[in-house]
Amino acid sequence: MPFLYIDAHEFVSIQYMTRKTIAVIFGTRPDTIKLAPVMHALQRESARFRVVKIATAQHRGMLDQVLDVFKIKPDYDLNIMQRKQALSALTAKTLQALGNVLDEVQPDMVLVQGDTTTTFVGSLAAFYKQIPIGHVEAGLRTNDKLHPFPEEMNRRLTSSLADLHFAPTETAKKALIHEGINRSSVFITGNTVIDALRLSVRKNFRFSLPDLNDVVKEWKKIVLVTMHRRENWGAPMLGACRTIRRLAEVHNDISFVFPVHLNPAVQEVVGATLKGLQNVHLVEPLNYLDFVNLMAKSYFIITDSGGIQEEAPALGKPVLVLRTVTERPEAVTFGTVRLVGLDEEKIIREGTRLLNNKAAYQKMATAVNPYGDGKAAQRTIAILKNYFGFTKSVVREFRPPTARS
Repeated sequence: MPFLYIDAHEFVSIQYMTRKTIAVIFGTRPDTIKLAPVMHALQRESARFRVVKIATAQHRGMLDQVLDVFKIKPDYDLNIMQRKQALSALTAKTLQALGNVLDEVQPDMVLVQGDTTTTFVGSLAAFYKQIPIGHVEAGLRTNDKLHPFPEEMNRRLTSSLADLHFAPTETAKKALIHEGINRSSVFITGNTVIDALRLSVRKNFRFSLPDLNDVVKEWKKIVLVTMHRRENWGAPMLGACRTIRRLAEVHNDISFVFPVHLNPAVQEVVGATLKGLQNVHLVEPLNYLDFVNLMAKSYFIITDSGGIQEEAPALGKPVLVLRTVTERPEAVTFGTVRLVGLDEEKIIREGTRLLNNKAAYQKMATAVNPYGDGKAAQRTIAILKNYFGFTKSVVREFRPPTARS
């Protein structure tokens, strides 16, 4: 096992170096899940870092679920969520509130994650205070500013403001460098969602919804369905739901479980199209632990989500993505994900293939997971220690294996 040797002068300088304050800003379920391993890793480095946890609560209820799961207690909770809040109002309110908190905290760096409005506004607030910014999950791109909306522009604008870019994959790193980001500030860490997943999936998990325990026990195969993206609201979502109904009617020995988003635009379409089928289970939105453990017990997944495209490959679950473009092309390249868009016949064809063709299913289920090895947070902290001069270590970037182990 290799040892790290440092001379006496370096040891003294580390001992007496001022501890740095890192403000971690989050507001939704996805960004909190992906920042949780980083926050925990920072707290283990308490001799070097003071962590200040700032929750905007952009999504109140869904945020609170994961705060409990990962035992995170915000130091500041801005509680900015309002029903049917316009993006412009959300942006203005968040910018003002975060500016006030940053004035009080005076951090040495702000960490944000991904592509939410909280992410972009948190970066902008830090930039206005001339505070360095670290961006976790940097470099994802569809190159279409309206898909997904507003996330594509949120992450592009954040990249323009950030000082450290923690890219999950080689593709993301190349996208940043192509846009003119200094390559010395970009590091491939893998995605922290894999770190979080490894902490959360359990072999003998009991779901908080009794009906889910019954479904898992009674049905041999489960197809998990999720839809929520605003660009799919209306006619596109109606068509996708019609397709799910057709699949369920033909494959009445398969259980389709659909956690339905609370937005009325989703609830109305899903309820009107899918209610009344014995093998279609429309359930309330699931907490994080329930959801990832349901993914682990599913046969395959149909979704328009971005994050599921990262999580499912780590669990060996094929994914049919209800989008025509994705900011996560690695999963398509490696074969764990297939883009089917909203073409009803294509969804039927690909869904039927996974249910009936064992070889096709195995090819997707055993493909390489390109998104991480559970050590992304560890790499992120090592990079931060180098940035602030605590260490001068070489951080090996994440590279996916050439085959699933």
